[in-house]
Amino acid sequence: MVGKFIGELKRRNVLRAVVLYVGAVWALAQGIAQLGPELGAPAAATRWFLIASAIGFPLWVSFSWFFELTSEGIKRESDIEPEARANQSHRKIDLIIIGVLAIAVVLLLTDRLVDHKAERPTQAAAVATDNSIAVLPFDNESGDNDQQYFSDGLSEGFIIALTRLQGMRVIGRNSSFQFRDSKDDSQAIALKLGVSYLLEGSVRRSGNTVRISASLIKAADGSTVWADSFDRPYKDLFALQDQIVGQVAQALQAKLQPPLPVQVQQGDRPPSGNLDAYNTYLKAHSSTSAEEALKLYDHAIELDPNYGLAYAMKARTLIDNVSGGLTGKQASDAFADADVATTKALQLAPGLAAPHVARGWLLMLRDFNWKDGEAELRKAVALAPEDGDALYQLGVARASQGDLTQAVELTRRALKLDPRNANWYRWLVAYLMPLGRLDEAKQAIGKAVELEPRAIYNHHLLTIIEVQRRDFAAAQKAAEAEPAGPWQDFALALAAQIGSNRADADARLQACIHDHAEGWAFQVAQVYAVRGEPDAMFEWLARAWQARDPGMQALLYDALLLRYRNDPRYAALAKQVGLPWPPVAAMPVAAVKP
Repeated sequence: MVGKFIGELKRRNVLRAVVLYVGAVWALAQGIAQLGPELGAPAAATRWFLIASAIGFPLWVSFSWFFELTSEGIKRESDIEPEARANQSHRKIDLIIIGVLAIAVVLLLTDRLVDHKAERPTQAAAVATDNSIAVLPFDNESGDNDQQYFSDGLSEGFIIALTRLQGMRVIGRNSSFQFRDSKDDSQAIALKLGVSYLLEGSVRRSGNTVRISASLIKAADGSTVWADSFDRPYKDLFALQDQIVGQVAQALQAKLQPPLPVQVQQGDRPPSGNLDAYNTYLKAHSSTSAEEALKLYDHAIELDPNYGLAYAMKARTLIDNVSGGLTGKQASDAFADADVATTKALQLAPGLAAPHVARGWLLMLRDFNWKDGEAELRKAVALAPEDGDALYQLGVARASQGDLTQAVELTRRALKLDPRNANWYRWLVAYLMPLGRLDEAKQAIGKAVELEPRAIYNHHLLTIIEVQRRDFAAAQKAAEAEPAGPWQDFALALAAQIGSNRADADARLQACIHDHAEGWAFQVAQVYAVRGEPDAMFEWLARAWQARDPGMQALLYDALLLRYRNDPRYAALAKQVGLPWPPVAAMPVAAVKP
């Protein structure tokens, strides 16, 4: 019975048709996988094609049972003479099968031998274009998770020390530390960070002894340029750090800048060399609790009253607390404490960039004093031209005064030093949008989403991009992708304003006003701007200014509000806030060289 059925399958050429179908699907899948990305096809195109092919397979088998391909076209099986089937059908299908399989093999060989070989030299070249290095977080081998802060602190100490290498670009902690426990090999990590060398290793602290093992890896081929292991008394920690940096410099054939006096040297060490103060500072710097960090910074200052960097970082923590949501008396007290801390930091360590960054941020956020705030940030960049945080903060100062071109330049330079900083990509988006560079803005927010797919505000910014394009479907989709909360509520309200459902647009605006009136006046003004209601927009901007809403610093670069920049009320408000009007023209940044 089974033999008779198989014989009938052969007679009707069903088996040949199955081979033809499978071969054709294989060939087409290969083609879609290789050419799809170049033609803009979605990443899942190949998968959906295979699913559709699987669904269509039974239909093809049924079709081939009743019909056959002949030299005269497709005919019903019952209408074909036995002699014709033997002389034409078999031969024709065999030739087609051979052709399809030949195409599939060619595509497979092209994919395996051409594309991948072509990629490897490109990747190797990408990681070796300049003198650049990243310090990966050293492994904590003490067996005590509570000592993680110590190995992280030493790793960051190496990052700071390596900036003294002349002509060497050093990647910041935020980006390099993302590869803790990474499964990627050295070449892949270096490619993602855009560097030519990696410094990696391990730290073990046991009692009064420290063991540090370190390796310098050449990214282009993964080879080890230098490696060594050191056992030293804990009291010799700073000398050991200097020794390792010196050997790395020698291996790289790079020159170390001449040593500077402690009070003007960029670093995280206390001027007295007090290891207890340093250890406490490292704990504070790695703490995820602002309250705990503040206590630890205070303790570090008790141990070394001249620890200027500890004062500066205490001030930054206080300022960040306010920008993170503190209001009323709590905000006033935090600003007052930050004022005292930055003043002390500048007295003790005027040559460090960190105190100037903290002071500049305080002047802008608390006092809306853009001119003096920018002056402090310029000093920071002059002292530490390769400090990504100082460059980024100066970009904020320039954008706040309307100099968007330079803000973009400074932020891009900061991202070269910290290429995986999602927050800086978000600020870059804000600067690109009012310049009309929406494609670049979309690429930048795409990078932020890639780095932090679950972060808030990413899709809110994407919504604003699509709102400017008047693409309701895309704006709605972006808003729905924003995590639930106030930012999603405002994103949905913004998207609704360019849609056709006016009742929904009105309802979403009123819901935002009802649920988020306090602390969100600036965002309400943005929705009114999109609605085309400038009177209500200016009313809510006045409320935002009265509440000292941090959003007011964006008055000269907010893409949604600037459509009303020719309204006399806009100029009056900008002057009231202390912003220059007309906005400053782009001008060179002293001591800020590419």
